Amino acid sequence: MNNVEQAARAAGERLFVPYMMAGDPSFDASVEIAFTLQESGAHILELGVPYADPLADGPVIQEAGMRAFEEEMILSKTFSLVRAIRERGVTIPIVLFCYVNPLLRYGIHAGVDAAGSAGADGWLIPDLPYEENDEIRTSCHQRELELVSLVAPTSKERIQKIAMQAEGFLYCVSSLGVTGVRKTFDERLDAFLQEAKKYSNVPLAIGFGVSSNEQVRAIHRQGYGVIVGSAIVREIGKHKDDLRQTDLRPGALKNIQSFVETLVSS
Repeated sequence: MNNVEQAARAAGERLFVPYMMAGDPSFDASVEIAFTLQESGAHILELGVPYADPLADGPVIQEAGMRAFEEEMILSKTFSLVRAIRERGVTIPIVLFCYVNPLLRYGIHAGVDAAGSAGADGWLIPDLPYEENDEIRTSCHQRELELVSLVAPTSKERIQKIAMQAEGFLYCVSSLGVTGVRKTFDERLDAFLQEAKKYSNVPLAIGFGVSSNEQVRAIHRQGYGVIVGSAIVREIGKHKDDLRQTDLRPGALKNIQSFVETLVSS
């Protein structure tokens, strides 16, 4: 059992997986943000790799990606960031949220090896069909990394196949479309989650649109973990100017920690 699955199982129904964009708003700030998220109660950290054509990302995360590009954050530099995050004292598992093209350009085996050497624990590749993941999955297993799967409320057959293959935790997409803050979820969500739970051997976590304490508590009550992306990235964006300045950064980090702790409090 990899670190990702161990952390997910240990957290149980309280599982909290925050997402942050690597390099937003700067390399040094990202190191401190990662540490702050761990201090705020994160069990697993999802670290986004900026990409020019992020089909699954809503406007908030797209803007964060643009800020990261301004810092020249690419996949190779993300590996350096992971190493720096580990040196800062972050011990929770780190899963790289990366579109497939940057990894293909870097080289699958070289990229997976570099991620493992830097201190990452897994990959999550949103535009990689499960039918085409054999090479990347094999490479991950050779480095004892997890390839986390995403599953959406589509056909029962597809949900079953993806859920049965899941490792680490199963990322359940709350509704079809891009990431972003939502007030309500797809009306088919309950049936979809029950179907996924029936076939998955790993914990389930719900993402895409989780943005309020009420939603977090409702999801936890049902026994599922939560993944929070856009709400946290938006909060980071509010403090981007202060985060770039060493003397103002502690205050910004304190505000982010307060926001996150309020979001996930029971």
